[in-house]
Amino acid sequence: MRSPQRQDPSASDEPDHLEGLFLLFENWIDPFRDGDAASPPRSAFGFVRYFLAQTRWPFIAFLVIAGVVGFIETSLFWFVGLIIDALNASTPETVWQDNAWLFGLMAFTLLVLRTLFWSLNALINEQTLVPGFFQLVRWQSHRHVLRQSYQFFQDDFAGRVATKVMQSGQSTGDFLISIINSIWFFLVFGLTSIGLFVALDWRLGLVLVAWFGAYVWMAFRIMPQVRKRARYMADMKSGLNGRIVDSYTNVQTVKLFSANDREDSFAREGMELLRRAVARLSRLITSLRMILSALNGVMLVVLGWMCISFWQAGHMTTGEIATVLGLGLRLNNMSGWIMFQINAIFRDLGTIQDSVNTVSQPHDVVDSHAPVALPPVKGRVRFDGVTFHYGKDSGVFDRLSFEVKPGEKVGIVGRSGAGKTTLMSLLLRLYDVEGGRILIDDTNIATVRQDALRGAIGVVTQDTSLLHRSVRDNIAYGAPDASMRDVEAAARRANAHEFIVGLRDVKGRNGYDAHVGERGVKLSGGQRQRIALARVFLKNAPLLVLDEATSALDSEVEAAIQDNLATLMDGKTVIAIAHRLSTIAHLDRLIVLDGGKIVEEGSHEALLRAGGLYASLWERQSGGFLSVKEAAE
Repeated sequence: MRSPQRQDPSASDEPDHLEGLFLLFENWIDPFRDGDAASPPRSAFGFVRYFLAQTRWPFIAFLVIAGVVGFIETSLFWFVGLIIDALNASTPETVWQDNAWLFGLMAFTLLVLRTLFWSLNALINEQTLVPGFFQLVRWQSHRHVLRQSYQFFQDDFAGRVATKVMQSGQSTGDFLISIINSIWFFLVFGLTSIGLFVALDWRLGLVLVAWFGAYVWMAFRIMPQVRKRARYMADMKSGLNGRIVDSYTNVQTVKLFSANDREDSFAREGMELLRRAVARLSRLITSLRMILSALNGVMLVVLGWMCISFWQAGHMTTGEIATVLGLGLRLNNMSGWIMFQINAIFRDLGTIQDSVNTVSQPHDVVDSHAPVALPPVKGRVRFDGVTFHYGKDSGVFDRLSFEVKPGEKVGIVGRSGAGKTTLMSLLLRLYDVEGGRILIDDTNIATVRQDALRGAIGVVTQDTSLLHRSVRDNIAYGAPDASMRDVEAAARRANAHEFIVGLRDVKGRNGYDAHVGERGVKLSGGQRQRIALARVFLKNAPLLVLDEATSALDSEVEAAIQDNLATLMDGKTVIAIAHRLSTIAHLDRLIVLDGGKIVEEGSHEALLRAGGLYASLWERQSGGFLSVKEAAE
């Protein structure tokens, strides 16, 4: 269930007669096609080749057209030389008759050929590659990153990861377009110029070859350093973005702890690192521009001296001099722009590698190559010798085994750090076990698709975060095809309908259409928890995992939904994690964890009578007003 999409107010501004032409080029690339590999390559060039292979024909066409454009642009200077010589050889009265073919060819080149190929160049660039290719890279990068493990997102700033996904499309597209539109164009223009110079006099061509050689040597000598520093600068930039987003995301904590100055310092440190990285990169660029200015000056002086000398000797006409000097000046102007483009290309390459380091990481929780279907769930859950250390040598679980029968309601109890939440994460395959196995009925959860597994489990966590979408979208998140009537019924069962109808956001959306803010910050903790409960009511999964599902509710609201929660749990297998022991005392069985091991299990009354860890935790929570014996009675 989706909220209505915003319409582009400028969509109706396009001329109708061009819409079909635009659509033809815009639809050339499908930006939402699936990738050809399980994981994009982890090198910058491999990453570029991977996406280029998926869109080879638009880029081949773009390459050919850019080459033709470069040839046409060079021919214009040749036309200028021919026109000057034609004017010198004709009289004003006969110039049109004597040179009709030349003027006609030049007009046809300018009006038809040049317009046609520049238009095709623009259409492929702006209508095919920018909207299509850029989004293709972002789409496949996003899909790959979104399927990373929970641990992946815990190890990095969300804003930093998002920045790398976004810049992957921009930098990869800019890199390829710049190579074709700039480097390839310049190469064709330069090689055609060399051909014209050689045709006039081989010595002129030799000057241009020497200039090109020095230019290329300088580029390949300095640009790898630019690439290295650009990659470091991109990393500092995404790191700074992560710092700022982290402050904004946790702005309530910043305000409560009067930490504006500390966050300023945190951001300033990141900005200083970025400033230094930019300065180091700029030093190379400035040095390059200084050397290039001197090199271009030498090239123009030598060409000018040679042209005048050849003219004096009768080896060159004034039109040929105009062609040579015109092309020389054009190359002089282009060289600075091309070096800037080369600099941008290496920056893009550094940015691509910076993105690849995050985007192309292989998934560490993956579906089986031949996943089995998850049969209709009866509800038996078995941990069979499960070992899990978060990748370390020891800790959490060592050969943990227990079973929950179909329809049984089991509470997981223990001190902080005992492994309660880790147990829930393993059942949901947010992490893979390092030893042993977890079975639902008789199916090893490692052999089924993650989506199918999680679709069979309803979860309410203590730290409830909502999507910055409408209340309706949040409740229907586990059942996107649910009707509005079903959404409202689930909200009523969670005692949420009354406050939902009174909601209004800053854009004037009311009730179930109101947006809840990032992570649901516009709602109270209790309101978020009730929407999370409504989501689970609507999903109606056969297995329930409740991690302090009512911890954020006040006593009155909690009492109001307990009957509905009991109805939800009826006939389902329930694993409830609780710190507030009174919320799970009524369950069929309690399992007490300590140090990753089961130290006690049984009913609430039996555990109190045993006088062990559970009894100690219970006595502590009851404030010592009841003795263990009295509580058991």
